[in-house]
Amino acid sequence: MKYLVIVTHPNIEESKVNKTWIDELQQHDDKVTIHQLYKEYPDLNINVAKEQELLLNHDSIIIQFPLHWFNTPFLFKKWMDEVLTYGWAFGPEGDKLKGKKLRLSVSTGGTEETYNSFVSLEELLKSVTVSFQYCGLEMLPLHVFYGANDNPKFEDIKVNSKQYADLIL
Repeated sequence: MKYLVIVTHPNIEESKVNKTWIDELQQHDDKVTIHQLYKEYPDLNINVAKEQELLLNHDSIIIQFPLHWFNTPFLFKKWMDEVLTYGWAFGPEGDKLKGKKLRLSVSTGGTEETYNSFVSLEELLKSVTVSFQYCGLEMLPLHVFYGANDNPKFEDIKVNSKQYADLIL
């Protein structure tokens, strides 16, 4: 199986969690393609044909991002709007992604308790998951690291990164 990890972190070099996730996955580069949108498109001009080709060439897609103000980073939403087009991803003849698997991998600044006392992460991401389901993808369970802003121990991040790689592969 071919795995595509689409990373949408606007400042990956300053990230502890997302950068460590990437480092862990790079150990499996024979199975995983890591595609960083903010590095690929610093001008925010997405090459739709290239993105669609990447999606077609992989069986399982993982979208990795930090939660920003209870939502996805800007470029992830822009990517969805531009790449998941009518007649390609949905609508008449829009079946190109049907049957592929998709997992969201999310880091949050707040703790799990913060989200569970306010609104669950699943509820926050419902519009994203429904959009992909509408395109015929099978949604896999979330992978989450809570509390990235609480100065987590590097060992906890490493354990979570290993779990992330094991979950994907």
